[in-house]
Amino acid sequence: MNILIVEDESLAADRLQGLIEKTRPDVNISGKTGSVKDSIKWLRHHKADLIFLDIQLSDGISFSIFEQVETEAPIIFTTAYDQYAIKAFQLNSIAYLLKPVRKQELEAALSKFEKLQKAPQIDFEQILMQLRGEQPGIKQRFLINFGDKIIRVNATDIAYFYAYDKGVYLRTWQNSSYPVDFSLDSLEQKTDPEKFFRINRKYLVHLDSIAKMKAWSRSRVKLTLNPPADDDLDTIVSIERSGVFKKWLDK
Repeated sequence: MNILIVEDESLAADRLQGLIEKTRPDVNISGKTGSVKDSIKWLRHHKADLIFLDIQLSDGISFSIFEQVETEAPIIFTTAYDQYAIKAFQLNSIAYLLKPVRKQELEAALSKFEKLQKAPQIDFEQILMQLRGEQPGIKQRFLINFGDKIIRVNATDIAYFYAYDKGVYLRTWQNSSYPVDFSLDSLEQKTDPEKFFRINRKYLVHLDSIAKMKAWSRSRVKLTLNPPADDDLDTIVSIERSGVFKKWLDK
C-alpha cells in the first residue's frame, strides 16, 4: 500500500510517518508534500492508495489540490480543527485524526480503511461550509426583483417571512417588505433551523423577531413580533406546532 502524507510541518510529517510504519510495517510512504503546489505535482506523476491530508498548508487550504488533479485515493484528515468542524470530516472521509496524532487512533483509522471496499465521495464544499459555520443548503442571501430593480437581502437582515394574499414576502429588521419567489414550505428548508421557526401556515419567524409571548387558548402561544406584523392575530403559534415551538425556544 502506497501512502502520501500531505503536511507542511516537517516534524509532524516525520512523526506521522513513524507512527504509520510502526502500526503497518508493510506499507510504503511513497511521498511527503508540504504545499498545494507540490501535492498537485506529486499526484500528477504518482498514485497513492491512501492520503493523509492536513487542512491548512503553507500556500493555502489543501482542498484546492483536488480542483486541479483527480485521485480516487481515500483520505484520512489530520487536522488541528476542534469539534466545530468534526461532523464534516466524519461524513466526508475515512476518518479524521486530531493533532497530535495518537497511535491508537491511527490504528483505528487504518483498520477502517482496510475494511472498506470503496472510498466515500468527499464533498469538499460541504466541509468548507462547515468550517465557515454555514449549513449546507442554507441560503445566505436573497435576490429580489422589485420593480425595475434587483435588490440583495442578506439572510441576517430578515426578521420573518409571511404569506399574504397569493404571495410570500420577507420583512427586514428595518421594516421593509419584499416579495420572494419561494413558498413558506421551501423557505423552511432554506433557512437556518436554529434561527427560524414556522409558527403556522402564514409565518416563518426569526428567533430575535419575537418581542413578546402570551399564553393563548387551547395551549397556543400568541407572539408579538418586531417589526410588527400587519395583523397580530396571524402570529399565533398553531396547536400542532406549539409543543415543538416551546422546545425550540428552550434549547
